[in-house]
Amino acid sequence: MTQTQVADSWNQQTYLPQVSAIVPIYNGETDLPGLIECLKAQTYPASRVEYLLVDNNSSDRTPSILQAAQKEAESQGLTIRHLTENKIQSSYAARNKGIRASTAEILAFTDADCRPLPQWISHLVQPFADPAIGLVVGEITALPGVTLLEKYAERQSILTQKDTLAHPFCPYGQTANLGIRRQVFEEIGLFRPYMTTGGDADMCWRIGRETSWKLYFAEMALVQHRHRATIAELKSQWRRYGRSNRYLHELYGVELMRDFTWKESVYRLSRWLVKELPVAGAKAIAGKAPWLDAIASPINLYCAINRSAGQREAKLPEQARTIEWLQ
Repeated sequence: MTQTQVADSWNQQTYLPQVSAIVPIYNGETDLPGLIECLKAQTYPASRVEYLLVDNNSSDRTPSILQAAQKEAESQGLTIRHLTENKIQSSYAARNKGIRASTAEILAFTDADCRPLPQWISHLVQPFADPAIGLVVGEITALPGVTLLEKYAERQSILTQKDTLAHPFCPYGQTANLGIRRQVFEEIGLFRPYMTTGGDADMCWRIGRETSWKLYFAEMALVQHRHRATIAELKSQWRRYGRSNRYLHELYGVELMRDFTWKESVYRLSRWLVKELPVAGAKAIAGKAPWLDAIASPINLYCAINRSAGQREAKLPEQARTIEWLQ
């Protein structure tokens, strides 16, 4: 069934299930105002959706911002619920808190550093009109970047769900933009609460391998994501990706990425300086290509080195094998 056919079916049947949108938050005072405004702007009927914002033991102004948002929403006919998960420091534990507190048939997930477009929930929900669909993956695009690294990530389409859906082991969607039918959690359990990365792939793989529920890619269900703006943030991001590789390898035996050696890194950097940079630089000077193309190779190398290091240094904690169940 195509997206258009699903949309037509949804319109004809007025498919408006109850939805619980769940967002884990840790020290989100900078991101929360923008996120809350995007949730308020959703076109999905306010009476059919609740927004469960779960504070994961923040040390900044997150709790007070959430309390104020909940109170203001009440006066506007919206349902924003401020929840707290302070026992386990993990976004997946926070999502589990939201799942348990939810009252809806369809659960939608995004993150604090995301900006869902107004029709996000409407488009994410439509495919669930097909009772065989248990998992809907929406698309992730970049917020307009300011720094060089943000613009690089935008040009590289980092975080697009098209990449994760093409994973050679099994397709999956990232929890920055994901919809899951509540019945699925009743069958296979919740997120692994002690995982700190890779839990979205694990959840989708459990659904794909252990159930008959179908996955649907709702490309029009758009969420914009704030990309990393500094070298320190970029390093942390790609080290986390490496840890995710290791965790999923230990859980499923998926192939690890090849380790990078310093010799190879020096060779690739030298090749860029001698061969790639002069050509790309000339095109940029001539206005035939952006300067980002000229410096993409060393940034790619930096990301790969840190992903390799994260993978090499990580080991799945024994607690991370635990799966919680919906009571």
